[in-house]
Amino acid sequence: MVKKIHRNLITILFLASLSVLSMFCSTKKAEVTGERRPNIIYILADDLGYGDLSCYGQKKFSTPNIDRLAEEGIRFTQHYSGSTVCAPSRSSLMTGLHTGHTPIRGNKEWKPEGQWPMPAGTYTIAEMLKEAGYTTGAFGKWGLGYPGSEGDPNNQGFDEFYGYNCQRIAHHYYPFHMWHNQKKVVLEGNEGKGRAVYGPDPIHKQALRFMEVNKDKEFFMFYPSAIPHAELFAPESYMEKYRGKFMPEKEYVGVDDGERLKLGPYGSQPEAHAAFVAMINYLDDQVGEIVAKLEELGIERHTVIIFSSDNGPHLEGGADPEYFNSNGGLKGYKRDLYEGGIRVPMIAWWPGKIKAGSQTDHASAFWDVMPTVAEIIGVDVPESIDGISFFPTLTGGPQAQHPYLYWEFHERGGRQALRRGDWKLVQYDVNRHPERPCELYNLSADPGEENDLADEQGAILDELKSLIKDARTDSEVFQFRAATYDAEK
Repeated sequence: MVKKIHRNLITILFLASLSVLSMFCSTKKAEVTGERRPNIIYILADDLGYGDLSCYGQKKFSTPNIDRLAEEGIRFTQHYSGSTVCAPSRSSLMTGLHTGHTPIRGNKEWKPEGQWPMPAGTYTIAEMLKEAGYTTGAFGKWGLGYPGSEGDPNNQGFDEFYGYNCQRIAHHYYPFHMWHNQKKVVLEGNEGKGRAVYGPDPIHKQALRFMEVNKDKEFFMFYPSAIPHAELFAPESYMEKYRGKFMPEKEYVGVDDGERLKLGPYGSQPEAHAAFVAMINYLDDQVGEIVAKLEELGIERHTVIIFSSDNGPHLEGGADPEYFNSNGGLKGYKRDLYEGGIRVPMIAWWPGKIKAGSQTDHASAFWDVMPTVAEIIGVDVPESIDGISFFPTLTGGPQAQHPYLYWEFHERGGRQALRRGDWKLVQYDVNRHPERPCELYNLSADPGEENDLADEQGAILDELKSLIKDARTDSEVFQFRAATYDAEK
């Protein structure tokens, strides 16, 4: 009898230990320094091309602070944005869904200020982190719902927001106002033609303040910069460093007065080359200041930084991506679904966890960020998302691969693209001419997408075409059609 009780006691203790171990594993999927889970900082540049960083091959100028992240972290060579324009790319990032499933699939305007909102039922990465106990803040350009709407950042999981709600207003670097949560903040001295306050300055100050206030908490800071998107304006202290150094200069004549001033059309810039480099220098300095603040607060080893861009380089406002080789030799620019429009730089930095100076060719995309962050902090994500965690790539483990990557674009007649392995299908004008032939490229042999193999590889083409038919569903918010308002124009 005693032996039986003893055996039962051992069994109970064994099962209890398994239960405790299971609970421990489920909440500690990612080993972190000490007891606290890491802070997450995601920095998103605006229209920064694959070749616009010196650590990705830029030769005309350097980005030492961003390069430092790569030197001390990992550089992804085959990372993709959510879309080839602003709002749908951000929607993909926030939801873990590609553009065949994410609710916002185009730059649809809402008058007088803002874009079409994400619906109330949308589950975002910010909501996921907030539910896990993180303090959440967004500082920069939003574009996923007009002020007070269901898509407003305060209604999508962010405790604090400061910056541009509207991506059309974010075209301008001396705007009339910003938003701090639900309060409109008038920027004194920017009225009319005034240029007293460079918009990214107060945004950056608020972000640094957020880090200071929350240094003893677990926080998520989303930093969607408006740089280097048109217009091409930089503070004079930066302009004077580069004036006359990128000749011949390119002049852009824009809108400098009248009723449309600072409400969409870009301002004139006679020194577009110098301004572009000055803006990237400014962004690079901001990244350096974020890292310096982490070190000052003593929390750098408790923080993951991810740096990327929302799509390929733009052609507006005097931008000259050919001069700077901004797409890194890839085909296409912003609004293209060729590699130059959607392949973007991505760097991850996590001192003590990511091997310094590492590099990966793992094919990943914006919709992978949500499950990656979830694995880092030890929470689950909805089964319906499209993303696959790249946490194993960050830490040297075996990495699962996507069966395919998919994009759709709702302007210029509609465009679709799908990548499976090294094969990529591209189809343009799908709304107006759905029978237009598809293009097929082997990215391993032809990363510049110069040699269309559709006629030679009919079996592979058919396989990818069958996949593309099932890769999307209609959205209540944004139907797949050509008739949309492009807020970028």
